[in-house]
Amino acid sequence: MSLRSAAETAVRQCLNLAPDERCVVVTDDDRVEIGEALYEVASGVTDETVIVRYPPGPQHGAEPPEPVTAAMAEADVVLCPTSKSLSHTRARTRANDAGARVATLPGITEEVFLTGLDADYERIAAECERIVEQVAGAEEIRVTSPQGTDVTFGIGDREWLSDTGIVHEPGEMSNLPAGEVFVSPETATGTYVVDGTMRPHGLLAEGQEITIEVEDGYATHISDPDVAAGFEEAAESVGEEAYNLAELGIGTNVAVADLVGSVLLDEKAGGTVHIALGDDAGIGGDTEAPIHQDGVLREPTVYADGEEVKLPQVE
Repeated sequence: MSLRSAAETAVRQCLNLAPDERCVVVTDDDRVEIGEALYEVASGVTDETVIVRYPPGPQHGAEPPEPVTAAMAEADVVLCPTSKSLSHTRARTRANDAGARVATLPGITEEVFLTGLDADYERIAAECERIVEQVAGAEEIRVTSPQGTDVTFGIGDREWLSDTGIVHEPGEMSNLPAGEVFVSPETATGTYVVDGTMRPHGLLAEGQEITIEVEDGYATHISDPDVAAGFEEAAESVGEEAYNLAELGIGTNVAVADLVGSVLLDEKAGGTVHIALGDDAGIGGDTEAPIHQDGVLREPTVYADGEEVKLPQVE
């Protein structure tokens, strides 16, 4: 698959860009090649396509410059291949609120772009629907793993959301590559052990694990000093909200068989679970923080009100 072919999947199948629509491609200095591939395909669909480039943000979740925010809010379709995530930003929320269809590609690399877009997104959407049918309405979700994970989430009134990659309706948003069902729990207590992928390490080595203890919806201990340092920095500005249990997600992209070290792709791998700390304001929660950090679990078992959830199986 070429960058052009992957861009065709994103622009045509995932976003369904039309000739009478305005499209903005937002990229940064480190992701120009992917941004230009998306721009070339999009500009072949509609003459009202622009590409906006800016210096990489200081961290994931940092707001882009105001001219970028303004351009996003004026578009019908927005694609954001950037080295630092725009998924959990007010700029993305503002664009969606104005009716734009938005696909963010946070931390995207050429390898991830080619692998993650070489997929049948209608099949992924069907997997998302199957998982939602099993978890929607459950008051309690429990996740365990052979590595020592045993954490229970209280869902409350929070809504399960699907990141299908199919972004055809005004105001919809998805990551690309896509494939997950997720929720921002009201509370959580227990321990989860990351054995897959987590920044700043990327793909963890065999036997390498990061243990995170959670009580009443906040992380109380992070075993890895490098991971802990990022939250300590964020806590300098927002206090304990940096440690908020922000997200529980289930990967549904059955085309992703192997973890590669990119959270963007690995959290979508079929049958995995990811758990995030930090900001959840953009996914149904009420916590704003300058960090949103996911950790991927390779071998989870998930229970919804005591019933085991049948997780997706990779192809």
